[in-house]
Amino acid sequence: MPPKKRSGNKKNKQSNFAKLSIFQPNKYKFKKSCPLSIKGAPLIDYKNIRLLKKYISENGKILPSRITNVSQKKQRELSLSIKRARNLALI
Repeated sequence: MPPKKRSGNKKNKQSNFAKLSIFQPNKYKFKKSCPLSIKGAPLIDYKNIRLLKKYISENGKILPSRITNVSQKKQRELSLSIKRARNLALI
C-alpha cells in the first residue's frame, strides 16, 4: 500500500501570503520624471501664481514631492517661491 499523502494546505497558504505581502519590495520600479525639470517646463517664480497654486493644497499647505513627483532641488525652489508669494499676499 502506498503511504497516504498529507495535504500541505497550511504551508501553501503561508507561501502564498508571503508572495502577496504588502511589505515586499516591488519588482518593477518606474522612474517618475519631474514635471518642472523637463524640457519646456515653466520657470519657478514667486510671481507665477498659476503654477504655484498647483502645488498648494486646498488648506494652503505645500504638497510634498512624493505626491507631486517634483525633484528635490525643484521642491526647495518651489517652497521658497510659495513662501515669498505668501509674504507678499499674492496667494
